[in-house]
Amino acid sequence: MPRSKRRSTTEMSSNEDDRYASKRLRNSSSRRVSRVEEAQSFSQKRCLAWFREYTTPDDPDTLGPEGMEKFCEDIGVEPENVVMLVLAFKMQARQMGFFTKEEWLRGLGEMQCDSIQKLQYRLDYLRCLLNDQNVFKAIYRYAYDFARDKDQRSMDMETAKAMLQLLLGKHWALYTQFSQFLDQSKYKVINKDQWCNILEFSRTIYNDLSNYDVDGAWPVMLDEFVEWLKASRAKAAIS
Repeated sequence: MPRSKRRSTTEMSSNEDDRYASKRLRNSSSRRVSRVEEAQSFSQKRCLAWFREYTTPDDPDTLGPEGMEKFCEDIGVEPENVVMLVLAFKMQARQMGFFTKEEWLRGLGEMQCDSIQKLQYRLDYLRCLLNDQNVFKAIYRYAYDFARDKDQRSMDMETAKAMLQLLLGKHWALYTQFSQFLDQSKYKVINKDQWCNILEFSRTIYNDLSNYDVDGAWPVMLDEFVEWLKASRAKAAIS
């Protein structure tokens, strides 16, 4: 009997140890799951605290050029990278080089990003938006009002060329020639109608200009570009 009793006590002790170990494992696992869920869930408070890292006490609700530089450095993206334009589009930011608190929370809230790591994870998603023709068209049109001087109705030529290079430089075979045309032209600004038609021209007109209709409703700027390009090619052929 005593020996049997000792075995029973040992078995009970072993069972208690097993139950305690199992409980500890469950609690530890639960804590890990909670931490993962917390890391994955979006927190507006955390997002706003992140925003404040780039603002100044004098203007806590606006992220300006200096803050923008640090923000770009933190997420590992050059300020001139097209992905920054896509991000501004998601925020519907009104002015280039600035994000307001409302714009920041709107854009990053939609993407559920409240930290550097989460936004870095979403950069490929932002780049992929450029592959959708309809979304690209919306971003292209947005870029005009975003980049132009708000005191002017048209975009100055220097800014227009920089934005065209960013958006069309790698995708439009005639971009280099069009840029050269602008350099020698009389145009000092680009209006919104011209801006929008440049995209349509780049998408629909063949590189050899064979489908260009001289009686089409293109802006005079593009008619002049076609004339200039044909003359340049004729001259090159003679040479």
